[in-house]
Amino acid sequence: SAEARSLLRELSRIERYVEMVLCYLRLDSDTTDYVFREYELDTIIRESVKKFSGEFISRGIALDLKPTGIKVVTDEKWLGFVIEQLISNALKYTNEGSITIEALPGDRLCIKDTGIGISEEDLPRIFEKGYTGLNGRTDKRASGIGLYLCRRICKNLKHSITAYSKLGEGTAVIIGLYRDKTVM
Repeated sequence: SAEARSLLRELSRIERYVEMVLCYLRLDSDTTDYVFREYELDTIIRESVKKFSGEFISRGIALDLKPTGIKVVTDEKWLGFVIEQLISNALKYTNEGSITIEALPGDRLCIKDTGIGISEEDLPRIFEKGYTGLNGRTDKRASGIGLYLCRRICKNLKHSITAYSKLGEGTAVIIGLYRDKTVM
């Protein structure tokens, strides 16, 4: 039933918040459990996408998932967390249209949406802790911690993360998967 699907979506959202809090608490612990090895990026993406399949279907948002063929040296669990967070954000701010996940030249992963976008003045601050920006403030559920965690985790994984957006036209977040030795 529609009510059951709605409850499952809500439960899944709560699980993601709990996961974010646990992740936040673990970030600065001395025992952070990074395990670096080579992974197929497509496997990590598929696992992340699977968690949102119900939401894509019930909200009528198209997923354009293009195989990347990229092998990446990373931590599967933590990179998966980042990808899930970016998909979750894209869904949160996209009312219609699509979300595209694809590789860009230079071992980069791009997650882009056709959502409400981010204003030019908010864009430089979206990775700051607690910053929600104008669009986030109209969504009472925005915590301002998701993208902050993504940036911190990417830094620990030695991946880069950048965002491009135009108000009313959507957002693209790009993860540079090469393990950039200069990211400190």
